[in-house]
Amino acid sequence: MELTENQTYTENPGIFKSASLFDWIFALVLAAGALFAFNRYGDFMDIYEKAILLAAVPVFAGLGWYWKSSRVLMLLIFGLSLWAISLYAGNLEMAQSRFFLKYLLSSQSAILWMSFLFGLSTVFHWGGLLSRSDFGGAVGSRLCWAAILMGFIGLMVRWYESYLLGADIGHIPVSNLYEVFVLFCLITALFTVFYEEKYETRQVSAFILLVISAAVGFLLWYMTSRDAHEIQPLVPALQSWWMKIHVPANFIGYGTFALAAMVGVAYLLKSKSILADRLPSLEVLDDIMYKAIAVGFAFFTIATILGALWAAEAWGGYWSWDPKETWALIVWLNYAAWLHMRLMKGLRGQVAAWWAIGGLLVTSFAFLGVNMFLSGLHSYGEL
Repeated sequence: MELTENQTYTENPGIFKSASLFDWIFALVLAAGALFAFNRYGDFMDIYEKAILLAAVPVFAGLGWYWKSSRVLMLLIFGLSLWAISLYAGNLEMAQSRFFLKYLLSSQSAILWMSFLFGLSTVFHWGGLLSRSDFGGAVGSRLCWAAILMGFIGLMVRWYESYLLGADIGHIPVSNLYEVFVLFCLITALFTVFYEEKYETRQVSAFILLVISAAVGFLLWYMTSRDAHEIQPLVPALQSWWMKIHVPANFIGYGTFALAAMVGVAYLLKSKSILADRLPSLEVLDDIMYKAIAVGFAFFTIATILGALWAAEAWGGYWSWDPKETWALIVWLNYAAWLHMRLMKGLRGQVAAWWAIGGLLVTSFAFLGVNMFLSGLHSYGEL
């Protein structure tokens, strides 16, 4: 192919050739961390858990190369979590006697900090949006990053704390309603700061943080009224390595569906000339909504398949029309139809936004309503 004098040709160097020295150092740090985990905790892992740990290194290295901002976050989570674990010195009672554990880095302290920082981030984001202040949005964004950091530290330390209670009690902290609400907040917030950076707009984050703050409010109520923060042994059906991959994949779906719904709210306000001069263009809002649903649908599909495999192992059948399974199918069909209409019929505009908002109601019932009103094999915790 010949080039005209006004054209230039640039060969794509590829991800490896374009990687910087810091990218490779980051990957080596992750690999060193995995080796440390193998040497320290390998005896407690089965073959599946070891495979997950190995796969995590290239996955998170690739994420750090693609999304540069996430590298600092991951390194801070890794470093501060290890520091917190070392402060315990193998004794859970240290959480009440050592200053940094008691007030900052124990699982409960870190999750409370997460909750406070998400609330404060919401206030600053909305203050910046309503006052047209870049300062408010900038502070709100940094507070959101800090909340994500503290939340993940809380989950990592809680994982270790569960093993301090007993080797037969220890488990990944995604097993009950309290833990998955923390996970939901963190995943939703991660995608929020990602799209905020990708589209160079903080205004939409104010809307998404409303649903995160609502989840935080429920989390605090559930913690204080039900002592839900107490670590409990796993029921037999949850004592499976499937839980480690099924639940996170599921909540990537839930988080991105919630994000898309709140972007849909912003889209409707913009289209009705409400806050119109303070929000991104309708095209940007539409693109965020579409990409969030597409990502969520992919992970929700994977989670559903993994759930069927887990059900076959735990209960002897891939599908039992349990209420949680039935409503998961309804959620899947809803977003499959949304994407079909988008790709095949060019679905855009207010109809797409209203549909995304309606999808959040369906998803919320599948996530929480089933636990409140229906009984079945699946349950993250009773209300």
